[in-house]
Amino acid sequence: MHTYTPRTFNLPELEGLSEKQIKTHLGLYEGYVKHVNVLREQITELTAFDAEKYAYAIMETRRRLGFEFNGMRMHEYYFTQLEGGAQALNAESSLGKSVSEKYGSVENFIAHFTSVGMSRGIGWSVLYNDPTNNTVHTAWVSDHELGQLGGLPIILAMDMWEHAFMVDYVPAEKKDYVEAFLKNVNWGVVEERFTKAI
Repeated sequence: MHTYTPRTFNLPELEGLSEKQIKTHLGLYEGYVKHVNVLREQITELTAFDAEKYAYAIMETRRRLGFEFNGMRMHEYYFTQLEGGAQALNAESSLGKSVSEKYGSVENFIAHFTSVGMSRGIGWSVLYNDPTNNTVHTAWVSDHELGQLGGLPIILAMDMWEHAFMVDYVPAEKKDYVEAFLKNVNWGVVEERFTKAI
């Protein structure tokens, strides 16, 4: 059976996000990868042992797999965006023009994306591309597997679970974390995702 291996990310020193915070967050990511493999193995073993007898356990394990898999994949989006050092969003790029068309300007988009990230609770602020309608959407995604916009490519993913910032920031400082995250994004990576998704 194919197994997943945690990816290694080439992260620079990040402004406003400590090495300890990133190391803690990467450890959590590795936990998602581990549990994807564990759950897939359990499904295979239970099915081979007695699929009828363990049908309920297999179904519940499959439900849990979505949480672990999306947790793994969303963190891969997250950390990849921070590789290569901070790079500004080019207002003249395809992505810059698209967000400006939808939100009025790049600055308005950043403000909107930030406000979605400030939603109460845990989850993700995610920018998607909808090539069918030639537009972008910002959405709040809870629990990785709940609230994803079906079939739309992820362009930017900001982790708003407390584990993403609690080493450096208390809950009342969540906006400081959002600002630090956005300051460190390599928009070249994000723009490349957008170009591939058109």
